Amino acid sequence: MKFSVFQLSRRGGRATNEDRMGYCYTREAALFVLADGMGGHAEGEIAAQLALQSLAAEFQRLAKPTLEDPIAFLRSSLLVAHERILAYARHKRMSDAPRTTLVAALVQEGLAYWIHCGDSRLYWVRGTQLQARTRDHSYVEMERSGPMKLAHRLLNRNVLYTCLGADAAPVFAVSGPHVLQHGDRIMLCSDGLWDVLKEQVLIQHLGSQPVQDAVPALVDAALTAAGSRSDNVTALAMQWEVADQVEHSVQPQTSLPDSESFASTIQSSQDLEGFDDVLDEAEIERSIAEINAAIRRSALLKKAGS
Repeated sequence: MKFSVFQLSRRGGRATNEDRMGYCYTREAALFVLADGMGGHAEGEIAAQLALQSLAAEFQRLAKPTLEDPIAFLRSSLLVAHERILAYARHKRMSDAPRTTLVAALVQEGLAYWIHCGDSRLYWVRGTQLQARTRDHSYVEMERSGPMKLAHRLLNRNVLYTCLGADAAPVFAVSGPHVLQHGDRIMLCSDGLWDVLKEQVLIQHLGSQPVQDAVPALVDAALTAAGSRSDNVTALAMQWEVADQVEHSVQPQTSLPDSESFASTIQSSQDLEGFDDVLDEAEIERSIAEINAAIRRSALLKKAGS
């Protein structure tokens, strides 16, 4: 497995940067994750960090060196992240849990899978053509997909209707498998990037330059366009490479020493030191089982009503 990767996060006109991103990989699988802690709720950066750490820990535990069921892994890992955020809020005796969006991509055996909750996006580009992108869990996207209820139309159309850390079970979307070709790019980004730049500009930059050039160019362009009102801008992009088609080295590239089977850029936060020691793993597993049961019941009701 061979890929190039570049990530960058810049604080815009906000007091703090609540965006978090990172990736981890084995010799045969890689996981890329981005989370945008939600303003208006305390400690959004903690929710984002917990989301990253939860997915990375599950990946390290289960990728041996590939994942048996990538879609099931993404679903269960997202729910683990959600429950860990709620557990953190209980531990801190917070009246309102911190919240975050999440988007994650998994690549193994030349196939890509992804999951998202909220409005942090994934773009898949081949050349300068968009192959796919995620659809935000916002009322504006709901309006585009069909008639909206009056109550929803009266709300701010850009408001999200789901996230990690909320009281309700998170709504999420999973996609894959998608066959990758040499040179394909996958980019995860926060709304500080995609909400400012036109989609065609984003695709053109991402598809026509190496990722280590495209990501800084896009982040700088978004900050410049938004000016003092800029949100935090974060992007992580991966360029897929087929070994026998690589004519020259593109840096930075992933590599693992012979003695290692796992590497990660996702580190523990000092703000969370000691928190894992107080987690009730059995409680988290019970909560995840309840959420999965609720999701299955909802799917059956929709099927029965169709």
